[in-house]
Amino acid sequence: MPAATTQLRELIALKQEFDTASAEHRAELLGELERARLPKAPDVAALHEALCYSRAYPDSEAVLEIVERMLAGFQDRPDLRRHRRELADTGIAGTKLHFRFYWLMAIRLAQLCPEQLSVDWSDFENRDKLPGLLSLLMPFSESVALDAMDHAARDWIDLLKGADETDAAFLIGRFDALKVPTPLREKIYEDLDIPIVLAPGPATPARGREKWPKGPVVFGRGPRPGRPDLRRAIRDASIKVRHVDRREARRLIDLANACMVSRHRDLLVFLHADENDVRMVDCGDGLQFACMGAVPERRLMLESVYGFLTLQNGVPIGYVLCSAFFRSSEVAYNVFETYRGTGTAHVYGRVLAMVNRLFHSDTFSADPYQLGHNNAEGLASGAWWFYYKLGFRPHDAGVRALVREELAAMKADRSHRTSKRRLNRLASEYMFFHTGKTRRDVLGHIDLGAIGAHVTAYLANRFGADREAGLAACADETAKLLSLPSQKKLSRPQRVVWERWAPLVLALPDMQRWSPAQRRALRDVVLAKGGPRESDYVRLFDRHKKLRAALLQLSRTDPG
Repeated sequence: MPAATTQLRELIALKQEFDTASAEHRAELLGELERARLPKAPDVAALHEALCYSRAYPDSEAVLEIVERMLAGFQDRPDLRRHRRELADTGIAGTKLHFRFYWLMAIRLAQLCPEQLSVDWSDFENRDKLPGLLSLLMPFSESVALDAMDHAARDWIDLLKGADETDAAFLIGRFDALKVPTPLREKIYEDLDIPIVLAPGPATPARGREKWPKGPVVFGRGPRPGRPDLRRAIRDASIKVRHVDRREARRLIDLANACMVSRHRDLLVFLHADENDVRMVDCGDGLQFACMGAVPERRLMLESVYGFLTLQNGVPIGYVLCSAFFRSSEVAYNVFETYRGTGTAHVYGRVLAMVNRLFHSDTFSADPYQLGHNNAEGLASGAWWFYYKLGFRPHDAGVRALVREELAAMKADRSHRTSKRRLNRLASEYMFFHTGKTRRDVLGHIDLGAIGAHVTAYLANRFGADREAGLAACADETAKLLSLPSQKKLSRPQRVVWERWAPLVLALPDMQRWSPAQRRALRDVVLAKGGPRESDYVRLFDRHKKLRAALLQLSRTDPG
């Protein structure tokens, strides 16, 4: 075995060792590997992962210094260049990425690095639909040629684009110029499902470049092992929350989206993040969360969704999605593969403590996909048992019966392992963790679709096809009922949300009988939904007992 490969194995074996001797040996091995050449592509990838891990959990300044230097120059390593083709789609600097980006990510990349983008025509299944869209994408002056000539999609783009443009940059630019509402532009572009190749370059996202420079650095301490007592973790956590200005917010949003690009993902809450609603949550020991809310126009109708980028010593190690409603939170927790293992449960305890602090949730739920239902990665990782061992429990009677069977089988035979088929069944229903009394007016139980059905029935019965006039009428009627002096004085986002909520307000049972104070409080809830910080909406909604009861009634009744 070559010396470099042996040194790499020694480095990997030291991953969870954080004593002084291990730190010194790690620095020595890194110094050797910086100069060495690894013979195989998997070894190059393994070295990159070890560097990323040591960057998040450095045990000395010497180690951090060499790790930073090696990651900064990783794309120039001869062994990386030699195995560049095999390392495609790893997110390592110097390698290509292939992905079908959402529209907002595509336009951001076209602005950031247009020369690095190209269309993967061999994988473009919908390319035959593209010529039919050119009359919408191109100026009318070119309609004669478009009508008279017959070319394949790729030939058309080669003919239409500028000499110095890539085909992808041209296409994205033409969609950006399309004079239609943004949601329609997104729909048309994303339905094409254009496969994009992102070539390596100095500005392209790469996993080794991901770091928040303002993050605190704690040396000599690796991930905390052990499974936390969630109630104690939520109650005793020391958390500091700091609002960030727009410039810092923009940089955090860009970092979050870059992390998604390098991992072949698009996360809507990061794509639609609002620079006015970004906070930094500090949990100590180098652990932080960059908390991001969506711009008002992109918020959901009822629940409030926030995204969190998890930072360890400034290094992104995962992300969290949280949907808050009825003093409950549905939490999706993801740790990037490089950082999985020891410490995952400890960080999750901090996640719930943070969510409790921000939204005052006393119940937390995990949805079936997060638990592994029809999710190969989740089943392979044993996600369901991860949540069960932390104290989450299913409410569904059938799943509870399966749990009893599995526990009995484990008691009878310590070598028993739950089959993937049975794990998939266990994960088919929500699981819940209650810090107080068990209740069912929480996310995972409330039928939000039934609430929406009442809105649809109200608009259909009153206005039929003329929904636009109906929304305007509802907005005016709601303004009178809730004592809103003038819709014109609202901010644009508040006007949008006011119109969206107006038919729901009018569909609330017996709302006209509410007291003036209760109706004014409802007005404040609606305005907060369109305000600069959506968590304010969560707080006001949870205080409004009458509104909560009315929505629960809608969720339990048939609109017909």
